[in-house]
Amino acid sequence: MKIVSNITGVVRLCSGGGFAILLLLGGLLCCPLHSCRTIGIRQAAPHAQSQPKDSSRRLTIVFGGDVMQHTPQAIAALRDTINGFGQSFIYLKSLFDTTDLVVLNLETTISPDQSYSGYPRFSTPKALASALKQAGADVLTIANNHICDKGATGISTTAATLDSLGIRYTGAFPDTASYRRNNPLYVEKNGFIIAFLNYTYGTNGLPVPDGMKVNFIDKQKIADDLKRIDRKHVDFVVVLFHWGVEYARNHNEEQRELAQWCHERGVEFVIGGHPHVLQPMETVMDSSGRVSGLTVYSLGNLVSNQRRRYCDGGALLRVEITQKDSLPMDIKAGYILAWVDTPIVDGRKEYHILPSYIADTMLRGRTSWADYQWFLSDSRFLLSSTGGIDEIRGRVDSTSRKGAVPQPAPVPFPTPIAPHEQ
Repeated sequence: MKIVSNITGVVRLCSGGGFAILLLLGGLLCCPLHSCRTIGIRQAAPHAQSQPKDSSRRLTIVFGGDVMQHTPQAIAALRDTINGFGQSFIYLKSLFDTTDLVVLNLETTISPDQSYSGYPRFSTPKALASALKQAGADVLTIANNHICDKGATGISTTAATLDSLGIRYTGAFPDTASYRRNNPLYVEKNGFIIAFLNYTYGTNGLPVPDGMKVNFIDKQKIADDLKRIDRKHVDFVVVLFHWGVEYARNHNEEQRELAQWCHERGVEFVIGGHPHVLQPMETVMDSSGRVSGLTVYSLGNLVSNQRRRYCDGGALLRVEITQKDSLPMDIKAGYILAWVDTPIVDGRKEYHILPSYIADTMLRGRTSWADYQWFLSDSRFLLSSTGGIDEIRGRVDSTSRKGAVPQPAPVPFPTPIAPHEQ
């Protein structure tokens, strides 16, 4: 049983579902749970259950980059009668299954039927969302420059599909009720309460449909959202930005300043996407030298049809948070490089996201080996100076981790001009 307290009374949520008992200024009201969100009571963040003496808690989170769906990806998935859209996530499942929370950026809208379209107006069948659920995705951010690609239908179908699958989301909302429920998005796991917020720089000039909401990057808006988070009951805050310059391998001053601004206001984790390439990662230290937060400017592409240099992969950030008694949280983080392989299977092109600990063995001797090695060299060179965030080179269930090793500067080779692979 969870208890949510607020100014005017107490809402008791029964884990079995069905009804809630509201004690309002001495009065009694019984109502269905779904209506409790709209009766006008100001809800606060759920209280974490009290921890027993000498207790400890542990939480692992994996953050992934942009889940793109260009037209060739949709065609490949629909031609695959066995795995469908799940073909991309087969080799991530073991990682996701051993992780408490998996957070990804969904950079396409969901269509109400089997129709699909790629760049510049993305829309993908519901089977993609089902594949993400089956792979282990828990939270999807949907505030990005493509969320308005299909207007009101795109936003409403995306939200309804994720709701039906039990995938939590934030950043864009089909109505006021969804906005109130998911902004901030509170998630409780392993005794921790996490607040998620998500913002985008824009929507490619497309208007937000009437009655719907999309979170745009605006300091006043972000500050107002942060103020509504009750830090007495929320253990940490994650802000996910869709920001930066596409294909720029280093963050700009605007990103750096905004991340610092968030950390100064108590945000522990700032995670970025949109550039479609990796950008640097940083740890945030408190006055005692303890890691108190992280900034990741861009995790790159998790999956896409972009095969140009730097765009054909990304990183998965794995964060482990432990806390004993009332001591400060201990934050450890590492990244796993992941490359998108596009093999021909039974005459069909497929898209497989391969963590480096799988790709190192699977791709050796194949024609894609050289491209994969370029990706590793480029990525490790970029992230070699990342302080406090090391590369995880072994399997996720392995306790041995090797730190990031500085690599020699890679030799440049020609880059295709076309920025998008439709």
